[in-house]
Amino acid sequence: MSTAVIIVAAGRGLRAGGGLPKQWRALAGKRVIDHTLDRFRTHPTIDRIVMVLGADDMHRADEFADALCVLGGASRDQSVRNGLEALAGNPPDLVLIHDAARPLVSAEVIDGVLDALATYKAAAPAVAVTDALWRGEDAEVVGTQDRAGLFRAQTPQGFAFATILGAHRAYRGAPLDDVEVARAFGVSVAITKGDEENIKITAPEDFLRAEAKLRGQMDIRTGNGFDVHAFEDGDHVWLCGVKIPHTKALKGHSDADVGMHAVTDAIYGALGMGDIGQHFPPSDPQWKGAASHIFLRHACDLARANGFTITHADCTLICERPKVGPHAVAMREAMAEIMGIDVSRMSVKATTSEQLGFTGREEGIAAIATATLVKL
Repeated sequence: MSTAVIIVAAGRGLRAGGGLPKQWRALAGKRVIDHTLDRFRTHPTIDRIVMVLGADDMHRADEFADALCVLGGASRDQSVRNGLEALAGNPPDLVLIHDAARPLVSAEVIDGVLDALATYKAAAPAVAVTDALWRGEDAEVVGTQDRAGLFRAQTPQGFAFATILGAHRAYRGAPLDDVEVARAFGVSVAITKGDEENIKITAPEDFLRAEAKLRGQMDIRTGNGFDVHAFEDGDHVWLCGVKIPHTKALKGHSDADVGMHAVTDAIYGALGMGDIGQHFPPSDPQWKGAASHIFLRHACDLARANGFTITHADCTLICERPKVGPHAVAMREAMAEIMGIDVSRMSVKATTSEQLGFTGREEGIAAIATATLVKL
């Protein structure tokens, strides 16, 4: 089941102040749009990202190498339609449609929509109205409104792709959102649990609220990892997920991928949850010869289960041979895929010990790693 997200960022709204459309304004050290993108970049179910930009912002497309940037339309629904049409040639099974100005959307809200799409063709998060509602005229209360059954709509709104594409192609008018488009097409829409913190930035005070939440909730952790494996007879080594021909092999209980072990321990360290030996004891025969990606995935899953996003990892391999440079790109790609992060967030490099010590004598390989985890 493939899932894409369309992030609608073509609006030119200036009500929030700052002289720029709100999605491009700074918020807690990054732009609003960057916070929003990160919520979907780090979500394990999202396969593709489509950014719908205004004509005045298409020059920014190069900033989003991991997204398909599409020119928006004169209205929000036209922008969404352009994003859908851009996916139509290679359609996903599901699509989420999200406002760029909602940078605080949580993984739980996203998950709730996706879970509902297992049963419904459309689903959207909302928060029940709890305040008393008045009807007013000339700044006076002229009546009340029953709040039973009323909800405040949020995004992302999720759909079976073919359904919402057909609905947008058939719709005529100026809808408030994509749920209205779907319902006009005869589609039942499930209401999923929204979040009071999933605010849409509209006015200047919204920036203050979002800033306070991002600054107040951010938990940044850094962990270090170090590992050493000696050489033994063999014809290849595993380093950061890549099999490299060599005159020797690395000795270890598992496949002895020294780089992957160091990164794994760095993540465990950032979490304060021990090391590989505690989670996968070498005394346990089931881990004999095990592929090290099992350990790394476990550490990454543990980080996400505790609410953390792995924002960056850096691994330095210390050896005279084999030469790491020709394989560094493949190593970064292999590690990033296992960890579920963008390759730009994974660094692999190498150094020698100037022929000093055990690495200099080519008796083995050492690795040092650092990982940074953030919880918003």
